[in-house]
Amino acid sequence: MPLLKRKREFPLKVSDIMVRDLVTTGRDATIQEVARLMFDRGVGSVVIVDEKGKVAGIVTERDMVYAIAGDKACKGLPIWTIMTENPVTISPNTLIVEAIDKMRSLNVRHMPVVDDEGRPLGMVSFRDIADAAALLLSILR
Repeated sequence: MPLLKRKREFPLKVSDIMVRDLVTTGRDATIQEVARLMFDRGVGSVVIVDEKGKVAGIVTERDMVYAIAGDKACKGLPIWTIMTENPVTISPNTLIVEAIDKMRSLNVRHMPVVDDEGRPLGMVSFRDIADAAALLLSILR
């Protein structure tokens, strides 16, 4: 018996699963300040925005691990010294299947969701996609 009897289409978009309560900060926040922000808000990434409110970079838990291992975390350095500049972003209208392909091919676990002008609207992470997939699988049982 085949795993799926027929092809099912779930036209879910990134906007259906993205986290809208996005955590952002400016380029001059210190690494310690951003680490505290991540801890206090319980998030795995922070979007760094420029003066115009557009996405300039992203900092993830992995970046923080590298900063600590590289002895950069407690020196008052600005976050821009460890952020990923010009991060991979995605449109809210992108299908989740396309988001998965993009994340896998580019080896990223967090993607800021942006509007047409590059301003952040939310965040989609691999965990958000896994949660949505788990929900869909439980419905299909």
